[in-house]
Amino acid sequence: MLERLFPGAAHLQNLHPLVVHFPIAFLFGATLLYFVGASSRNESITGAALWVLVLGAIGAVISAGTGLYASEGVMIAPSVRDALLIHHRNQMVAVTALTGVLTIWAAAARPLPRRGRWAFLIGLIAMCVLIARGADYGGRLVFDYNAGGYACGQPIDFSK
Repeated sequence: MLERLFPGAAHLQNLHPLVVHFPIAFLFGATLLYFVGASSRNESITGAALWVLVLGAIGAVISAGTGLYASEGVMIAPSVRDALLIHHRNQMVAVTALTGVLTIWAAAARPLPRRGRWAFLIGLIAMCVLIARGADYGGRLVFDYNAGGYACGQPIDFSK
C-alpha cells in the first residue's frame, strides 16, 4: 500500500526520513516568528509562533521516536555508528528535550514569556544550532554512508 502511494518510500529502511523534515521546518519557522514577533511587539505573530512551536515539538517527539526505533536496524558499519549515528542520536534527543522545555515555557507564559524573554529567545537559537548540528550528522549518514537504504543509490544517471 505504501509503495503505491509513495514509491520512493519503498526504498527506505524505516519511517524516520519521512517524518524528520517537518519538525525541522516547524522549529526553524517558530524561531523566526518569535524573533519577528518580539521585535515588532506583535502578539498575533507570537501567537502563531507558539502554535508552530507546538507543532514542531509534537513532530520532534515523533521524529525522535522513529529515529530511536530505527537506530538499531540501520545497516551501517560499527565504525560509522560510533562516529556519526551516536552523535546524531544524542544531538537530536537534546533538541527534543530543549524543544519540550521551550514549548512548556511558551505555553505557560503565552505566547511569549515576559520574564526571561531573552533567555527564551537564546534558547530558540540554541535549539536551531543543535538541530543544524544533528541534521548534519544525519545527512552524512544518508548521503555519505547510504543509511537511508537504496533511497540514495549511486551513481545516478542524468543522461537524457
